[in-house]
Amino acid sequence: MKKNKPRQVIENVPVVDIADDGKAVGKSGDEVIFLSHAVPGDVVDVQIIRRRKKYAEGQVIRFEKYSEWRVTPLCREFPLCGGCKWQDLSYERQLFYKQKNVSDCLTRIGKLEIPAIRPIIPADATFYYRNKLEFSFSCNRWLTDEEIKSGCEASNRHALGFHLPSKFDKVLDIRQCFLQADPSNDIRSAIREFSAKEGMPYFNLRACEGFLRTLVIRTSSSGEVMVIVTFYRDDTALRKKLLDFIRTSFAGITSLMYVINPKPNDSIADLEVRLYHGREFITEEMEGLKFRIGPKSFFQTNSQQAGRLYREVRELSGLTGTETVYDLYTGTGTIANFLAAQAGKVIGVECVPEAIEDAKQNAALNGIGNAFFLAGDTKDVFNPDFIRQHGNPDTVILDPPRAGVHSKVIDALLFAQPQRIVYVSCNPASQARDLSFLQEAYDVRAVQPVDMFPHTHHVENIVMMEKRKTEKSFIEAL
Repeated sequence: MKKNKPRQVIENVPVVDIADDGKAVGKSGDEVIFLSHAVPGDVVDVQIIRRRKKYAEGQVIRFEKYSEWRVTPLCREFPLCGGCKWQDLSYERQLFYKQKNVSDCLTRIGKLEIPAIRPIIPADATFYYRNKLEFSFSCNRWLTDEEIKSGCEASNRHALGFHLPSKFDKVLDIRQCFLQADPSNDIRSAIREFSAKEGMPYFNLRACEGFLRTLVIRTSSSGEVMVIVTFYRDDTALRKKLLDFIRTSFAGITSLMYVINPKPNDSIADLEVRLYHGREFITEEMEGLKFRIGPKSFFQTNSQQAGRLYREVRELSGLTGTETVYDLYTGTGTIANFLAAQAGKVIGVECVPEAIEDAKQNAALNGIGNAFFLAGDTKDVFNPDFIRQHGNPDTVILDPPRAGVHSKVIDALLFAQPQRIVYVSCNPASQARDLSFLQEAYDVRAVQPVDMFPHTHHVENIVMMEKRKTEKSFIEAL
């Protein structure tokens, strides 16, 4: 029988940086080693897990020296949960590495010439800042090392919590989460206790069987709460029993909804969300504007920082009250409606029809008459014919998904040649790639990172580009 070779251990590896995916970077001679659960300034002993051509992956087996930037994590689920991987790194250094990531992506990936990056806008609240969380039910919860080492058989394998990183069928039971303010923890804990007492079957992700599947809790800064329970199958008696318990136990819930999802995946985008109690939406407010948020609505998950983000977008747009603005990937029209008072007209485009309906209702709710919304895939809708019909844009706002914008959108932008492009991104790497294609006609004038997600490596970034005066405009080209 072939014996596995023992894995190599390298001692005294200094941790020198953080990669763009949030992993720590160790250096042993000329070799780069990517690590989890380490922070810059640590010196560690590393066991090599695998080697690639240009780097290795390892796990920390011993700390020889702790970094001066280390802090004690608040959450007892750290680091298993994976939701807040940087809780052991001081917030000051988190901001440093997020800004560094933005700079590295724009200059190394995009090969862009950029002005001095504005200081990243920090979050006032580094805990309890999310307005939406999704939890999973599982009948086969992840056992901790302590439970396994004890040798005692776990009597309760039910979990209501988060999937472990890279383990689709493993769910860590969460007792207290510091990402979303109360009553989030109270609601989750009560549902766990009640469903266990009533013997309601939790979902088996591998076998695709069970009853309780997912729980979504949405909150707003005004105190409104939406709860959405997803069931794998419909059992009217059990469903009503659970929903009635939630309704009576938490009288302050604004919206109680449910979904029946028999599919292999957890997405509810193509499924009916049914109202059980209350109203079909909650509302968020920014600068006196009200935004209606439904069960499928996209809304920035950090409400406080979203307001700051949108104010920066407005400032960088340089609007004087007469401009035609295109807001591509408008979602529920939050940015479009936020800018409307400073523009001549705003046209929002979004591929999700339900989001467009929300955007229209948000405009009506706030008495906004110069914001117009159209449903359709941006790469198909935003073309020369669309521009001729709706007018040449003075300013274009881009706020695409993590993958960035389609090449057809880049081509249409170069065709339309708006005076300004303001690109909002949650992925500086794809943002840098897209901007590199625009630099044949545009120069980067401002870069503003915003920290929307403390204790994670994720960063929101705004880049404003201006058209070079030597280029012909779309109107001239006609």
